[in-house]
Amino acid sequence: MNLLLWGTQIDESLFPTLDLIQEIGFEGVEVPIFNPNPDAWHGWRKKLDELGLHRECDTFCGPNENLISADASIRANALTNLKRTVDCGAVLGATKLMGPYHSALGVFTGHPATADEWKWGVEGIHQLAEYAQNQGILLGLEYLNRFELYLTSCGDELIHFVDDVNHPNCKIMFDTFHANIEEKNIGDCIRNMGDRIAFIQLSENDRSTPGKGNVDWAGAFQAIKDINYDGWLSIEAFSQKLPAANIWRKMFDSEEQLMRDGLAFIRNSCNRIGI
Repeated sequence: MNLLLWGTQIDESLFPTLDLIQEIGFEGVEVPIFNPNPDAWHGWRKKLDELGLHRECDTFCGPNENLISADASIRANALTNLKRTVDCGAVLGATKLMGPYHSALGVFTGHPATADEWKWGVEGIHQLAEYAQNQGILLGLEYLNRFELYLTSCGDELIHFVDDVNHPNCKIMFDTFHANIEEKNIGDCIRNMGDRIAFIQLSENDRSTPGKGNVDWAGAFQAIKDINYDGWLSIEAFSQKLPAANIWRKMFDSEEQLMRDGLAFIRNSCNRIGI
């Protein structure tokens, strides 16, 4: 379960929520890392260990931490902050750092990515992959839809990017929400990515309860089976508590109901298709 459902205040006030997540039947959580101080995550590791919850981490970059900025100092700042985020993930006990941090969220030039921007992104992620490998953290890069990102906004572009990085510690994190906007066929996108996929987020077209919207779930689960994916499946859902998601109306009854219904939907879908 992705903790962004409860917004960006990721601190010990969420510990009772972790209890509920474990009680409902989830086996792990995605923890957003917005505080790049490794000392802040020792308590989280202890709590997750007590609950027996697996954990992975996510992050994204803003305009002052942009690996494809024309300003070399901003690119350097991005790499420094991402390395510190990797350090946080290691303290947390995670094995993956995921997200669209190859460039900055919501920062646009009004043009497609240039050759220089692509090169800066590839170079920065390659350096980060080297650093993260020594920390036992795998990179899982994500593409976002065209309204949120422009370096990679579809599966083919992200495949190209990861292949250009050409590092065994750099893989893909796949998100059905963005695929539902940008792909002609979600299942084909998953199959094209194949064993590059290290993690899968299941997210409905309106960011609410998986299975309650119009994502091609049958096609997605069939493709997950076709590529013999045996990694984690995670629910990523958002509410009005996450301003960056631009959600202005209530999409579900409660976080608890969303989790119970979403988990049941995933289990039923996997069982039905033989995953």
